[in-house]
Amino acid sequence: MPVLLMGNEAIARGAIEAGIRVATSYPGTPASEIMTALMHFGPEAGVYTEWSVNEKVAVEIAAGAAYAGARALVSMKQMGLNVAADAVMSLAYIGVKGGLVLVVADDPGPHSSQTEQDTRLFARFAKLPVLDPSCPREAYEMTKYAFKLSETLNLPVIVRPTTRVSHACQEVEVGTIPPRPPVPGFVKDPRWVIMPSLAARQHVWLNKQQERARAEFAASPFNAVQLEGPVGVIAGGPSYFYVTEALERLDVKLSLLKIGTPYPLPEELVREFLTRMERVLIVEEQEPVVEDQVIRLAWRNRLPVELSGKHDGYLPREGEFNVDRVAAALARFLKLEQENPAPGLPALPPLPARPPLFCAGCPHRGSFYAFKQAARDQEVIFTGDIGCYTLGAAPPLAAMDTCLCMGASLGLAQGLARVQPGTRLVAFIGDSTFFHAGLPPLVNAVHQQTPLVVVVLDNETTAMTGHQSHPGLATGTGQRAVDIARVARACGVETVLTADPLDLEATMAVARQALAAPGPALVILRHPCPQITKPATRYRVNADACTGCRTCIDELGCPALVPADGSVMINSTCTGCGLCAKICPAAAMEEVV
Repeated sequence: MPVLLMGNEAIARGAIEAGIRVATSYPGTPASEIMTALMHFGPEAGVYTEWSVNEKVAVEIAAGAAYAGARALVSMKQMGLNVAADAVMSLAYIGVKGGLVLVVADDPGPHSSQTEQDTRLFARFAKLPVLDPSCPREAYEMTKYAFKLSETLNLPVIVRPTTRVSHACQEVEVGTIPPRPPVPGFVKDPRWVIMPSLAARQHVWLNKQQERARAEFAASPFNAVQLEGPVGVIAGGPSYFYVTEALERLDVKLSLLKIGTPYPLPEELVREFLTRMERVLIVEEQEPVVEDQVIRLAWRNRLPVELSGKHDGYLPREGEFNVDRVAAALARFLKLEQENPAPGLPALPPLPARPPLFCAGCPHRGSFYAFKQAARDQEVIFTGDIGCYTLGAAPPLAAMDTCLCMGASLGLAQGLARVQPGTRLVAFIGDSTFFHAGLPPLVNAVHQQTPLVVVVLDNETTAMTGHQSHPGLATGTGQRAVDIARVARACGVETVLTADPLDLEATMAVARQALAAPGPALVILRHPCPQITKPATRYRVNADACTGCRTCIDELGCPALVPADGSVMINSTCTGCGLCAKICPAAAMEEVV
C-alpha cells in the first residue's frame, strides 16, 4: 500500500517490517525522527525502543540484543558515531548473530552540525559495509536489505542517509508488518570476549568479509547501469538525482552508473562500466570515497579512461550539492556553454542575514543574563556546549566563549583553569548533555579539585532535537528520573545550588555564591522550555511609560520585543517570562492574563 513518508519514517517502517526487536538512539538532527517514528509504531509491533543516555550506550544495548540473535537498530547523526566509535570498532571484529543496522545520518552543508564528516570514510575505517540511499523509497528498501546483509556477513551494516534523504517526503509502497520471530537466545561462546589473541584471528576474518560484502554488492539492486555512449557519470545518494535532473536541463544523454553501495565498491560492475568509457565524471557529496576506489580500480586494471571529480577540481569536497552545482560541473566537464540555470526566472536576491536567537520566553536567556551580571566585576571565561543554549554565544547575550563538542564545556574549562589560574571558569551544559557526556569530566573536576562553576541548564527536555526524553525525566512506564543534584553530590561536589532562571534576583544570588566557592560548584537552573508549556500570561508595553531606551531589546535579544515608532512593542510570540519587565528601567512592561 502506498504511504507518504519522510525519509526517517521510511527507515523506521523498513526496520519494523524487517522484524526488529530492539531500537535505540540518542537524538541528533537529521536522524531524530527515526526513533520518534519507532516509538510511535514500535510498541504495537513488539519493538522495545529507548532514548539511550548516549550513542555508545545505544550501540552496546543493540549489540547485546544482536548477540542473542535478535534484529536491532541504532540511529544517530554523524557525530554520534564518534561517541559510539569505541564500541563499533570492536564490534566489527566480534561480529553479530542477529542483524544489526546502524543508521547514521550525515549532514552536508552543514545545516545543524559542527562538522560535515563523511560516514562512508568511517565505514571504510571500521571495515563495515555501508549503503547510501538516494531517496526515502530507497532508504526504506535499503533498511530491510541491510538486516539480511548483516546476518549474511555476521557484521553490523551502516545505512547512511543525508539530510535531504532524511527530511524529504515521498510515496513509499510499504509491506505488511510480520509477527516478531522468536529470538534464538544468547549462546555462551569465547567468540564474544575480545581478547588480543581473538582480535588477531578475527581481523583476518574481518578482511575476508570485505570480499564477501563486495560479492553481495555486485548483484545488489541498488546499483544500476544505463549506457548511452563512451562518456559517463558515476553517482550515488542524492547526487544521483541531481545528475539526472541536470542532464535533462542540459539536454544531454550520458552513460550513468548509480552506486548505492559505496563501500566496499562493487568492483566487477564498476570495471565493466569503465571498460566501455573514455571519460567519466564521479559525482558524490563530501569526500571522494567512491572516486578514490574507482581511481585505484582503474589503475590496477590499466584501464585507459579519464576520471574526473573532486581531485581535479570539478566538484568540491565540502558543502551540500544541488542541481545547479552539479549542472555547472557537468557543463564544464562536457565543455558546454551553460545557460541560465532557470530560464525565464529572475535571479533571486540573497537571503537576509538572520542572527540566531533563543525562542521568546526561553529560560536560557535568563540564565546567561544573570551569570553575566553576577560576573561583570570579575575576569570570567564562559565555556559552552552543544544544544539550543549554544545560541547564547550570539549577541546581545554573548555569554559563551567556546563550543567544541558534547560535554567539552567541562573539559575545556579545566584545561583553561590550569594555565589561567586567576580566571574564573563557568561551564554551561544542558540537562540532556550532562547525562550524555558531562559526568566523566565532572568526576575529573572533583578529583582534581578544579575551581570551576558548572551550570546545568535544565529545561526539562532535549529541546534542540525535538523535545526527546533524557535520564533526568521519567516519561515512560517503568522509568525512574535521575536527579542531577543528587548525582553531583554523589560525585563529590560540595556546593550544589538551584534556582529558577526567570527569577533574575535569585539566579544572580546563586551565581555569586557559586563564583565565590573554593572548589568545583554546580548550579542547576531549572525552568521548562516554553515550547512544551502553555503560557498563562503575556506582557504588553505601556507606551506612555516607555522611554524608548531599548534596554530590553539590546540586552535580551528576545524576538517578542520589536522597536515601534520610538518605543517598543511586544508581539504575539510573548510567552510571559517577564524578563523584560525585570530589567526595564522605566517599569513600562505590564502583565496581561
